[in-house]
Amino acid sequence: MKLTILGTGNAAVTEVYNTCFAFSDGDRHFLVDAGGGNQILKRLKDAGIPLKDIHDIFITHEHIDHLLGLIWLVRMIGQNMNKGKYEGDLRIYCHSDLIPVIKTITDLTIQKKVTKHIGERIQLIPVEHGETKEIIGCPVTFFDIWSTKAKQYGFTIMLPGNVKFTCAGDEPYNERDYEFVKGSDWLMHEAFCLYGEADEFGPYEKHHSTVKEACQTAEELQIPNLILYHTEDKNIARRKELYTNEGREFYHGSLYVPDDMETFEI
Repeated sequence: MKLTILGTGNAAVTEVYNTCFAFSDGDRHFLVDAGGGNQILKRLKDAGIPLKDIHDIFITHEHIDHLLGLIWLVRMIGQNMNKGKYEGDLRIYCHSDLIPVIKTITDLTIQKKVTKHIGERIQLIPVEHGETKEIIGCPVTFFDIWSTKAKQYGFTIMLPGNVKFTCAGDEPYNERDYEFVKGSDWLMHEAFCLYGEADEFGPYEKHHSTVKEACQTAEELQIPNLILYHTEDKNIARRKELYTNEGREFYHGSLYVPDDMETFEI
């Protein structure tokens, strides 16, 4: 399974794209979030992921840096449906409260000749806490991260080879989700900034964590592989170096601080 990190930044970044990523198995793709704008189209193109091959998308929550790129995907895929250039259906998974938000935004911003597909070939599929769906041949279990800001879901996906991969959302891991996260081989965890720069970026008031806390969490959970994402972009040229150096003080597994468009074979 190939993992492509399409974007790594938080909502306010300008030097990188907002956080989103895709699992790919041949010509099957599972897109998680879509960033905040139409740059998602360029990211997917550069990653070699054609729109015609995207049939499964999960949107974690309603914040603009995760949701608005989806509107462009609905528009372009819906137009391709009209032109006979897209086979099958598009399935968009999200928690139930997010469905009316997506419907409202698409109705306000996209022509009816495209939005007519919503509810038919463009399916908005609600998922519940603890519910499992099969996506690109893998069981995906969704869970509430118990956000303090906006309802948000994370997920675990069981990849080929019995590899458990968990995305904990863009807020700190919540112990209430231990039963979902335990035993993970890989964990994606947000790291808003370096612990040494917490006074500058104010992660705690936004209910985010620093590299230090993210790495301490992975160490306590005995996660072998940790990916840090959803970061600031003050010093992109040295982000990988700086985050890795701080993280190694608190975490002894394999630590990854990906750049936009970096890929992993999992």
